[in-house]
Amino acid sequence: MVQAKAWILTKHFDGFPTESNFELKLEQLPEPKDGEVLLEAIFLSVDPYMRPFSRVRMNEGEVMIGTQVAKVIQSKNAEFAVGSHVVGRCGWRTHTVCDATGLTPVMADWPEDVSLSLALGAIGMPGLTALYGLEEVLGLQAGETLLVNAAAGAVGSVVGQIAKIKGCRVVGSAGSDAKVAFLKELGFDRTINYKTVGSLDQALREAAPEGYDCYFENVGGQFSSVAIHQMNNYGRIAVCGCISLYNDTTPQTGPYPHLTMIFKQLKMEGFMQSRWEHKHPESLKRLMAWMKEGKLQCREHITEGFENMPAAFMGLLQGENTGKAIIKV
Repeated sequence: MVQAKAWILTKHFDGFPTESNFELKLEQLPEPKDGEVLLEAIFLSVDPYMRPFSRVRMNEGEVMIGTQVAKVIQSKNAEFAVGSHVVGRCGWRTHTVCDATGLTPVMADWPEDVSLSLALGAIGMPGLTALYGLEEVLGLQAGETLLVNAAAGAVGSVVGQIAKIKGCRVVGSAGSDAKVAFLKELGFDRTINYKTVGSLDQALREAAPEGYDCYFENVGGQFSSVAIHQMNNYGRIAVCGCISLYNDTTPQTGPYPHLTMIFKQLKMEGFMQSRWEHKHPESLKRLMAWMKEGKLQCREHITEGFENMPAAFMGLLQGENTGKAIIKV
């Protein structure tokens, strides 16, 4: 028998999450049955999507949703050898007994000098989100100008770097001087600290006087209302997230961009990376190759200790992280 620790959602979030929304519980796990494995978490992910998804995909009293990199400790499944590593949607728990459903082996040729935590970041879901948003949704072309907000986060930082690889001009927005400095390190052409500029509208216009061909949206709200008016004719907008709205107790309303979208003939499309799951193996190889070539930097914000997961999650929603937020067990 193995004892697991698990974080439970005790009550759905009402506004910003608090410690009272979570409870740490101990579980006694059974021995794996035929076809099952016992996993031990090594790295766990906290992501903005957990805030809205918990409302629609979870019941109170369940283990918080989430993805982890885990080691196979026991196996009664021939496809998963003891000692191998997998990425699985096991939630906020230290150990898991499960069948193979939803488990993805870490790529066989993962370099020994590259942390497996990147399978939760730039060489994982956030990296795939960035890649598909640019290629499948926006159809980004060399020479175009791209705007990305939350640009120092797990997705945004990869978006900007891939756009530079593709020969584009990139404007990135972030919420601190330290994050703006990070974006400059990554090669962004222009950067904006949206919290300190006197006028966001003016700052965006100065960063790209000829307007924006593509816009990778992670924030929503007032930022989006300002940015959409600076799109060029036939501009494309990929809606990946809207973190500025996640913790609202009263839904925000307007302004409404419909006339601008009509006159400029804009295309706006929401998406999730799972739509292109059939492309994941090849896409992950591309991301890894860019990293090994030095074209893709992978910044991580690591929190030590499973007991600190709620604090790391709340810190993420407050913008404390630069790059991917990871919990190291």
